[in-house]
Amino acid sequence: MPIPRGSGLAARSLLRDDAHRAIRDLIVDGTLAPGERLNDADLAQWLGISRTPVREALARLEQAGLVRTKPGRYTMVSPLDARAERAAQSVTAAMHELAVREALPQLTAADLDAMREANSRFADALRRRDVEAAVAADDAFHGVAVTACANPAVASVLEQFTPLLRRLERLRFSSLTGRGSVAQHERIIERCAAGDAEGAAAAARANWMTLAALFDTGPAPDDDRLPRP
Repeated sequence: MPIPRGSGLAARSLLRDDAHRAIRDLIVDGTLAPGERLNDADLAQWLGISRTPVREALARLEQAGLVRTKPGRYTMVSPLDARAERAAQSVTAAMHELAVREALPQLTAADLDAMREANSRFADALRRRDVEAAVAADDAFHGVAVTACANPAVASVLEQFTPLLRRLERLRFSSLTGRGSVAQHERIIERCAAGDAEGAAAAARANWMTLAALFDTGPAPDDDRLPRP
């Protein structure tokens, strides 16, 4: 398993949540590729912590669909799985739809400006084919409504399921097809500015449902597939 150079997160006080976040990000950004073997000792050394919080983090990641294990055989990054991705998409789209609907009465002019600014950064990142910046700007755009709705259940569910889709979004945002999201974001802002909660919520759901075209681009799931060496 390739481990990034440097000491990474070396603080001895690192919590299991931090270990979970660090490993999750390596999976989502592609540093740890689908099918990659995961070694808890190597990860613990990189993070500068004991193996126990690493194992707990890997267990959480398995629940989220990002890690797959065969007891006594291997732990690996989950291969792309269209069924799991569709399930995550349905839940994520529903949560963003709910977030926008509940947030709209609380949205301020400053919130709308923040959405416009994030979408502008998003469009610029797509033009430059900067996937990292595009994902960050997309997070910022949708995060306005998620924060404004002040619904902790929405935030919790999105934290669990969004990372599974981020691997797909990186493919999407690195291609011209990702540019359709700019117009979809504009539609969400337009409906929010007009006070149309149902229209804005529907537009938010539609935006997340457009990932469906990427579901069949990866290999078919295979529970008996051996991880890469």
